[in-house]
Formats: sequence, C-alpha cells, structure tokens
Amino acid sequence: MPHIHIIGIGTGNPEHLTIQAINAMNAADVVYIPTKGAEKDGLAAVRREICRRYLTNPDTRTIEFALPTRTTADRTYLDSVDTWHAAIAETFAGLIQALPQDGAGAFLVWGDPSLYDSTIRIIERVRQTNAVDFEFSVIPGITSVQALAASHHIPINLIGKPLEITTGRRLAEHGNRTGSTVVMLDGEQAFSKIEDPEAEIFWGAYLGTADEIICSGRLADVADEILRKRAEARARHGWIMDIYLLRKGRDFDDL
Repeated sequence: MPHIHIIGIGTGNPEHLTIQAINAMNAADVVYIPTKGAEKDGLAAVRREICRRYLTNPDTRTIEFALPTRTTADRTYLDSVDTWHAAIAETFAGLIQALPQDGAGAFLVWGDPSLYDSTIRIIERVRQTNAVDFEFSVIPGITSVQALAASHHIPINLIGKPLEITTGRRLAEHGNRTGSTVVMLDGEQAFSKIEDPEAEIFWGAYLGTADEIICSGRLADVADEILRKRAEARARHGWIMDIYLLRKGRDFDDL
C-alpha cells in the first residue's frame, strides 16, 4: 500500500527542518512541490532549495504540480474553501495513484501541518471521496507562532493566562478577547481596526527567511507603520505571509 508523508518544513528557513523530516524526505520515492504561478514562485523556490540541500537519496524524485486556486466570487467563505479543497483532493488523488503499490510520496507543508493548514484534512478527503487506498504519517514542523516569538525574543504567553490563536476574519468579528491573541491569515489587516490604547503588537512577515521583517510596539503607535511595510513588501515580492501577536497586560499584573 502506498504511504504519504506530510512533512512540516518550518516558515521558510531550510535550517528549520528536523532530522525526522529529512529522513522522511529521503525515504520517499517522490517529493511533491506545489506551484502557485509566477507571482508566488518564491514559495516553490524554498521547497526546491530544501530538496537541493537535504535530498541525498538518488532514487528520490521531485514532481512539481500546479495547485488549484480558490474562487471566492459569489460564494461564502466556507463554500469557497470546500470547493477549493475538493479540487486539491482530486489533484492529490492523481499524484498518489501514480505511486507504485509499495511506494511513498512526501508533501512539504509550510510551517506545521496541524496549525491553519489543510493538507491533513485534504489527504483524509482523498481517502474518503476518491477511494484511494494508502496510509499516511505526519511530521511536525516549526510554526510561524514559534518563529514570531523567537524573532521578537519574547515568550508567546503571559504567565498563567490564556492564549488564543485565531484568524484576521475572526478578530474583525469578535475583537481581541484574551490577553494574548495570535492572529494568522489576516488579509484584512484587522489589527488596524482595533481601538485599544493598552494593546501591544508584535508583527512579522517572511519569518525565517532572508526577507524577514518585524515590527513591535504599542498598537496605536505602530499600526500605520506595519500597514506601510506590509504593502511595500507585498508589492515587491508579489505575496506575503505574516502573523502577529496582540498582547495586553503584563506577567503577574493580577496578583
């Protein structure tokens, strides 16, 4: 039966890979590299560099494939994601079906496969809806949350207090509900709409790469600077991956 490795590769620094991840790559017959068009070729380039550095098995091949794009016009968010995942599942099914009966393939997942990534659920969807028989394993990677905290030299939580991880869309709907809120997938820059004179922000983009940008301070003081840096970076690279921590309060301030 074919086997699929779902491998977390960190946030863009090839040195984020664990020994477990490198071993799994070299145990695969094929490492799959998704492409998202010329504007986002940098994402594929990082995966190519990882393969160049760490693939030592001469029998392991790389296959590049075009990742389907998400259509949002006239659809709800959940409907557009569901349709998108169905299209990706069909693509994955074709790749897996091309493996030999006892072969192995590896998908390289940005960050960690368990945190705001859908590769695991899409792989499960392939098994359930495409009737493709295979096994799979998951290898964790460094998350953007960890990389953000490391770059800002901070712990991600306040002592004894909760931490929320959410999306920009949810932040815009519900606001900052905890003392520490990590916000991912914020295409709306929801932080710029938060009016809280006590809030601090720790922001980062392209974490772990040579293009890394970070900014921190009182939200009211640095929000415009982050918006400017974000817009300039996106125009320069054609894409952006960023994340931030909104924090209010201090350690031991409720004693």
